[in-house]
Amino acid sequence: MLPRVTHALCHDDFSITLTFANGERRRFDARPYLDYPVFQPLRNPGYFQLGKAAHGTVAWPGEEDFCPDTLYLEGVPVQAQAAL
Repeated sequence: MLPRVTHALCHDDFSITLTFANGERRRFDARPYLDYPVFQPLRNPGYFQLGKAAHGTVAWPGEEDFCPDTLYLEGVPVQAQAAL
């Protein structure tokens, strides 16, 4: 089983920075999914910003959510910022 989401930060460009239970961080681009009927409410930037980590994935008030495996497998690893 792949790790589950523990923290999510939704961005204006319809991407999400995710932290997983194993400590890994990935950035997921939701734009390819926004034409699917279930995800069309997420096209509203204000509504998209309401996404939160819940039950191992990212969910919105209208109960839209992504499969946590999709978030992990399609997310691009985020490199840790170098210490200044």
